[in-house]
Amino acid sequence: MAEEQLRARQQQQQQQEDANGPKAPLPKGMVLGPDGKPCRSCTSFASMRAMARSSSSSSPQQQHQQQPPTSTPIAPSTLDQPPPDCPPDVEQLGRSTWTFLHTLTATYPNQPSPTQQQETQQFISLFSKLYPCWVCADDFRAWMKEDGNAPRVSNREEFGRWMCEAHNAVNVKLGKGQFDCSRWQERWRTGWRDGRCDP
Repeated sequence: MAEEQLRARQQQQQQQEDANGPKAPLPKGMVLGPDGKPCRSCTSFASMRAMARSSSSSSPQQQHQQQPPTSTPIAPSTLDQPPPDCPPDVEQLGRSTWTFLHTLTATYPNQPSPTQQQETQQFISLFSKLYPCWVCADDFRAWMKEDGNAPRVSNREEFGRWMCEAHNAVNVKLGKGQFDCSRWQERWRTGWRDGRCDP
């Protein structure tokens, strides 16, 4: 389903490009928002920087500009991440969001009331609509509609495993490894058995 959505978006973008005339190809990983402009919360900082460089190298006026002599060269490893006082890119947003969501499941009651369960279902539903990366939000909603993927909130263990499964589904799409969901409480609630998380 996610691949179909991605293909549909790519076709839509291609149709817009055809209607507006040829444009330079977008750098790998660049996602446009519904307004047709680059989506900062959907794109990595490295991809945004690559786009900025490609557009500045095509501008003759900017080619002649030099850095002021007082500027400090930036280390190559920091070029892929925005400075800490800048809006987050898709990677920072994702890491922060997963930390929040897993911590939410870790503090969820063992025996939640029907009201707590209903509110948690509502939260997950609203979260999937309001998440700043619209492509990610669409993908998450589509995943939840698949058989067996509806939020499971009857107790902490069930909710924690569901969240781990959701995170693993995203990791698979991103080509990352999967986490052993039987260990979610060690990672997000109690700390590792070897004691490295103990004060």
